[in-house]
This record gives sequence, C-alpha cells and structure tokens, in this order.
Amino acid sequence: MVLLSNGDVVIHLLERQVRALVQWHGPVLANRDPEALHQMRVAMRRLQVTLQQFAPLLQLPPQLERRRLAKTARRLGLARDLDVLNARLHEQLLPQLPPQELALLKPVLKQLRRERLQAHGQVVEQLNGGAYLGWLAQMQRWLRKPAFTPLAQQPLADALVQWQLGWMAELYLHPAWGLDRWTKDSQREQLHDLRKQIKLARYQLDNCKPLLGRRCRRQLGQFKQMQELLGELNDLQVLQRAIADQLHGSLAADLPRLDGLLQQQQAQCWQAWRLLAVSQGRLATGQQLLGALRHDRRQALLQRRARLMCSALQRAVFCDWRAPGSAR
Repeated sequence: MVLLSNGDVVIHLLERQVRALVQWHGPVLANRDPEALHQMRVAMRRLQVTLQQFAPLLQLPPQLERRRLAKTARRLGLARDLDVLNARLHEQLLPQLPPQELALLKPVLKQLRRERLQAHGQVVEQLNGGAYLGWLAQMQRWLRKPAFTPLAQQPLADALVQWQLGWMAELYLHPAWGLDRWTKDSQREQLHDLRKQIKLARYQLDNCKPLLGRRCRRQLGQFKQMQELLGELNDLQVLQRAIADQLHGSLAADLPRLDGLLQQQQAQCWQAWRLLAVSQGRLATGQQLLGALRHDRRQALLQRRARLMCSALQRAVFCDWRAPGSAR
C-alpha cells in the first residue's frame, strides 16, 4: 500500500482516461479494428464514473460536466454492441448451422452490416464534432492546471470507505438479485439495470485499487465475472430479437438449429449467473465488503503512521548528529 492524496488519485485517473480517448480516436475513425472502439468506450465509461465518484473534490467549469459526454458514449455503445453481435454470429453460431439456415440468414447479416456502417457514421460525426472536441480540449487544459476543493489534500485512506458508500446500498438492495427467471421484458430490464450497477461498483472500487487488500481485490474479480455473464445474457437476447424481427415466420420454425443454440447458450449463462447471484447478492456480502474496506483503511493509516514515525526518528538522529559537540 502507498500513501496517496485524493487529488493524486483523481489526477492520475483522469490523465490516464483522457490519454486513452486521444490514443484511440484515430483508430476508431479508421474503423479497421473493433478493439479500438471497445477500448475507447471503456475509457469513456471509466472517465464518466471518475468524474461522478470524485465530484466532491473537483472544481470544474460548467463546460466539463460529465453529462456532456452522454451522447458520445451512447454512439460508441451502439456501434460496440453491433460489433459484439456480429462477432458472436460469425465466430460461434454460423459455423454450426446447416446450409438452409445460412441461406435464410443472409438478409439478416446484410441488415446488421448496414446498421453497423450507419452506427460508425454517427460515431465519426460525434467524435469530429465541435462539442466533443471542445470538451476534450477543455479537459486537457484543466488537467494542466487543475482546481480542487480542500478535500483533495486529504489522504485517500481517510475517505476510502466513503468513496465507496454511494453504490453499495443501491447495488446490494437491487431487486434483480432475487429473480429466478428472465423471460419477461420487465425481468430483462431489471437484470440489465443490475448489470449497470455492478459495472459502476466495479469501476469505483477499482479507482481506489492502490489501497485495496486481497478481499476487495477478489471482489473486483467477482464484479467483473458477474458483469460479463449478465452482458452475455443480454447480448444473446438482443441477438435473438434482432434476428426474429427480420424473419417472416418465427425463429423456432424458420431457424430451429440457431434457435436451439441461442436457447442453450442463454440457459448455460443463466445457470452460471444464478450460482454467482446466490453467493453475491446478499446484504451479508455487502457488509463483508464494507468490513474489508475498513480493514484496508486501517492498514493504510497504520502504514502512514509508521512512515511518519520513521521520518521523525531520522530527523532526530540527523539533528543530534549535527548538534555542536556531538560525536562525529
């Protein structure tokens, strides 16, 4: 564990996230590698979370409100979601389908390609627009001369628990933990909202990672696994609806093999999710995590006191050595 101030942490996070936006700007516009879009989307999400989490110590001009990034984030998200659907189709599903089903899917694949091209056009328009570029330039200027509230001078360890309290109650009291099925639209919406809460929790916890011990770091891994499972379940459902909307008949009747594969993957994903939800979606888990955060805070404060005592002892020895008449 290291001694860091709140300001040290937030500047490091914002600089890294803004640097990632700049780094991936050109590759996203070039549209050659889907990974560039993924990385830029993640960087923007993390940036939005950092601005939200550490808002109490930031003094930002109105032009730098995180809400001004919302439209750009949505454009990136739409294009990325289409990339994920296309990848799942071409890498996992199409190789397992018979020729007759592949023939029926040609119009669907053509429509997905058309939608992806349209989504990329919207991304290009957004990233080259004055609103986004102005925001980015303003943020870079602010980072060269940041302005904070007095809270920025305090050690991160002092408020380690408080920086995490915002998401904890909302996450562990979420009703979707108790769902035993996901077939209705309302249930899917609840699960999708829970996934967003888990992602928010993961990013905020990760923002304080330098001070986290083994228990909290292990929870970070659990959050990532839960987020991925719910994301996969959502992707499968979206893909299922997207294909069904392009068919004249039902998915089960026109594409029985594809329908069976989608149903099988959803069932496997749901079973894996329920195992995690039973162990993680409890108030006791939140209380244990809160206890782990308090433990990490105490450890960081003890380390700080030890360093201060060591520094004081070194100064005392040096002063005694320099004192007139002292032995050399």
